[in-house]
Amino acid sequence: MNEAATYRPLVGRLAVITGAAGAIGRATARKLATRGATIVGVDHPSADASALEALFESGEALTLLRADVTNESDVKAYVEAALQVTGRIDVFFNNAGIEGAQAPISEYPTEDFVKVFNVNVLGVFLGLKYVLPVMQEQKAGSIINTSSIAGLIGAENMSGYIMSKHAVLGLTRTASLEAAPHGVRVNSVHPGFIDSRMLTDIVHNLGAPDAESLAPSVPMGRLGSVDDIANAVAFLASDDSSYMSGHSLVVDGGKTAG
Repeated sequence: MNEAATYRPLVGRLAVITGAAGAIGRATARKLATRGATIVGVDHPSADASALEALFESGEALTLLRADVTNESDVKAYVEAALQVTGRIDVFFNNAGIEGAQAPISEYPTEDFVKVFNVNVLGVFLGLKYVLPVMQEQKAGSIINTSSIAGLIGAENMSGYIMSKHAVLGLTRTASLEAAPHGVRVNSVHPGFIDSRMLTDIVHNLGAPDAESLAPSVPMGRLGSVDDIANAVAFLASDDSSYMSGHSLVVDGGKTAG
C-alpha cells in the first residue's frame, strides 16, 4: 500500500505554504497533501509555479495565491484568502526566502542586505503577525519557520543570509512563547546542504565547482534532498510533534554536530 493509503494525519487540515513554487516549498506541498492536507500555496507574482501545479492532479486540493511577502497588505490578503478555503488555518509553513549576495561584509551591497532582510525576516514576521491571531482564536495550529544551519553558525561572505536566518530563529523562539498558552506551536526547521537551485547558485558564486563538491564535508557523506526537509516539516505539522514548540529541528546530515 502507498503512503497516502496508510498514513494521513493531516486529513481535514489546511496548510498555507509561502515560497511554495521553490524546491522545498513544492516538495513540502506534495508531502502535506499526500498526508491529507488541503494546500494553499503562496508565492511572488513573478515566480514560475508550473512545477508546483504539475505535482497536483486536476481536482486535487491546491489553491495558488500570488503575494509579495514583504508587503503587509499582500500578507494580510493571502491570509484572508486562505481562510476562505476552509475557514481556518491549521498549518503554516513560513518558508519564503532568498540567499542574497555572497561577498565580504566590507564589499556586501547594502541594497542586497536590505532585500535579504525584507524577504527572509520581515516576510517571516508579517506571516506570523497575521497567522498567529487566526490560530490563537482557533486554540490550535502549527507554524514552521524555515531557518537554516546558517541560523546556527557563521559563514564567510554570507552576512546577509546568516543575519536573516539567525533572526528567524529568534522570531521562532519569541513566537513560540507568545503562542503556547493558546494551544499553538511554533518551531523552526534548519536545512543543511540541500541539493537545490539555491545551493548550486551559492557554491558557484563562492567559486566551488558544483554543489556535490560539498558532500564530503557532510558526516553522512551526501547532500540532503528536498524530501528530507518535507518529511521534517510534515512531522512538525502533525500531532506527532504535539509537545514540541520553540524547537530548532536541524536536518543537515550531521554537519553542525562537530
